[in-house]
Amino acid sequence: MKILAVSDQIVERIYTLVPNRHFQGIEIILGCGDLPYSFLEYLVTMLNMPMYYVPGNHDPQFLLTNKNSMAEGGSNLDLKTACHKNVLISGFGGSHRYRPDGINQYTQSEAYLRAFRMLPTLLLNRIKHGRAMDILISHSPPFGIHDDLDTAHNGLKALHWLIRITQPRFHFHGHTHFYKNNLEAQESMVGRTKVINVYPYKILEV
Repeated sequence: MKILAVSDQIVERIYTLVPNRHFQGIEIILGCGDLPYSFLEYLVTMLNMPMYYVPGNHDPQFLLTNKNSMAEGGSNLDLKTACHKNVLISGFGGSHRYRPDGINQYTQSEAYLRAFRMLPTLLLNRIKHGRAMDILISHSPPFGIHDDLDTAHNGLKALHWLIRITQPRFHFHGHTHFYKNNLEAQESMVGRTKVINVYPYKILEV
């Protein structure tokens, strides 16, 4: 399955690449947060493919009654799981809390409580499909992997725990910005899980 994963920054040349069929063959779009929902809606409209996304710390709080809090045509996968072509995709939105009133921001303890809420669904997946998930998408990186020392860009310990107990094949995230094409800074292995920073976008085949 060919995936377009995006996060954090609009790359202006995408507006040229999309009409020129640069993304031909893409089967699914995964959003890892902090992109204007209008941009995600553009990708869905032009590529005409399913999209799953999670909110970042700069995205609005999700409310069913507020259309501006969601990307039309896509599915907010925060703390949920979807099955696309027999691939199980789970989502975990938000980042480490760095402002008391921050939207989509969580302390390490709050993030663990959010991860625990996913366990019943993941257990059912394991019973039904023989695995909890294949791909985890998040905004934040796991603690100690691709994160940074400042509070805003600390990784979430709950994500590190979650990928260790569920062992997805891939974990895609955004939030931390690497400007050099350095694979060591963008891809890491945690057990059998390949953790990939998709900032600002990547085309991946899984």
